Formats: sequence, structure tokens, C-alpha cells
Amino acid sequence: MSSKAQRMPAGLRIATSGFIVVWLIIAAFPFFWTFWGSFKVELDFFSIADWTNALFGPTTEATYGSPFTGAGYHGAWIENEFWRNVINTFIVCVFVVTTSLTIGTLGGYALSRSGFRYVVWLLIIALIFRALPQVTLVAGYMLPFFEWNVWGILPTAIIVLVAMNQPFTLWMLHSFFQNIPKELDESAKVDGCTQFQAFRHVIIPVMWPGVITTGLFSFLLAYNDFIVTSLLLSESNRTMVPEIAAFLGTTQTEGNVMFAVAAVVSATAPLFVLVMFFQRQIVSGLTAGAVKG
Repeated sequence: MSSKAQRMPAGLRIATSGFIVVWLIIAAFPFFWTFWGSFKVELDFFSIADWTNALFGPTTEATYGSPFTGAGYHGAWIENEFWRNVINTFIVCVFVVTTSLTIGTLGGYALSRSGFRYVVWLLIIALIFRALPQVTLVAGYMLPFFEWNVWGILPTAIIVLVAMNQPFTLWMLHSFFQNIPKELDESAKVDGCTQFQAFRHVIIPVMWPGVITTGLFSFLLAYNDFIVTSLLLSESNRTMVPEIAAFLGTTQTEGNVMFAVAAVVSATAPLFVLVMFFQRQIVSGLTAGAVKG
């Protein structure tokens, strides 16, 4: 078949390109609008009288002598020390991802190479556990953590997040390992490798995109978590998402909305960089998990 015959019709190509552009604008608009508004004062960004105040910032200019101000970022990062919450978040994420991938790769490989019938039941039980609401699972940890006097510190949140994330990690990695022919293990053993050496030197390099994809999803689960971290961490050990909620205030405490807006932008920007950096591995990993080898 000639390349001319395979070429997409011009009308369909224009319609597809237009749809993609519109979709990107709609998807990206909330972030860029929030980013723009983070340099305004609250009376401008949340103006009811005239929405154009959020664009031109008359109140911001009257207050700071410029239509833009970094007061929201200064208040969040300096006055309220949001940088501590950022550090706590990355500590939690690193340990959750490392632990989840270690257990998940070993467990997923063992289950994918096992011929016992209990493997299916283990995966089903893991899926049921993952489907339960997070708040019901956290409630079960509260009493022992209080009795052992370990509530409020980062390791408690890490343990619970790993427990909640592990079923998902097992499912994904089990699927990736199943798509790798068992003949690779057998060939490695013929060459003198042990089972673990075959796993380490032959299987892992083949499914590395799947590990990166699973690790990224594990990272996002820990990075964006609110229920676990807000219930199990003390005020001094909060991660970013609970702290952003605290910026908004409660019925008893007064918050600062612009601190929250600046913190939201600060928390969202690294995710764009992360996804763009690992986009090829994510696509190849998802493709490997979807196509049976």
C-alpha cells in the first residue's frame, strides 16, 4: 500500500489537530489560571464585581505598586515554612516508592512464575483490599499507633501508604512479568544463573519501563495523598497536601487563600516536570502491560 493511500485525509487531520489543541487548552487552563492568580491579591483573583480584576490586578497594583506580587509565595514558603512540608513529602514519597517497588517486583515476579492456583486468589484479595475506602483502612491503624505512641511521625504514614499501595503495585508488576516469556529465565539458568541472578540480570532490564511506570504511579499516590497524611501526621510533620488545606483555614481558624494558591502552584509544577521527563518510559511501560507477549 502506497504512502499516499495511508495518508490521513486533510479534513480528518485538521479536525483531529483541532480537537487536540482544544483539549490541551481546556486541560491546561486551570493550572495556568491558578499560576497567573498566584501573583495577585485575593480581592483581585476572587473578585465578584469584575472578573477582569484577576487579569489586570488593580487592587494588587494599588497595594504593591505593581500588578504582580510574590506575597503569596513569601507567605507560604517563608512565613509558614512550606519548604518543610515539601521535604516531608519527598521523604514519604522516596520511602513509599522504594519499599513498594522492592516488594512489588519480588512478589510480582514470584506470582507470575508460580503455577499454584492460590495466585489468582491472592491477587483478587489484594484487589479487594485496594478497592476499600482509604478512611476505613486508616481507622484500623489509629488505635495501635496511639497506644504505641508512634502517631504523628512520618514512618507511620509511610507504613500505611505502602500497605495501601502494595496491591496495586503487585497487580501492575505481575502483569508486566507475565508478558515476559519464561524461556528467558530458563535460558539464563542454562547459562549458569541462579533464579535470583536470572531475575536481576535478565528479567529486570527487559521490564525496566514497567518498573518506572509503576514507580511513577506509586509516587503520585503518596505525593497527592490527603486522607492518610492528614489523619496520621502531626501539624509539624505535615506533607504538602494537608498543609495546603490548612492554609484555607477552618471554622475555628482563619486561613489565607493566596498562600494556598501559591502552594498549589508550587506542588503542581514538579509533577509536570516529572511526567515530561519520564514520558517515553511511561508510554512504553503501559504498552508493555497492555499487550500480551
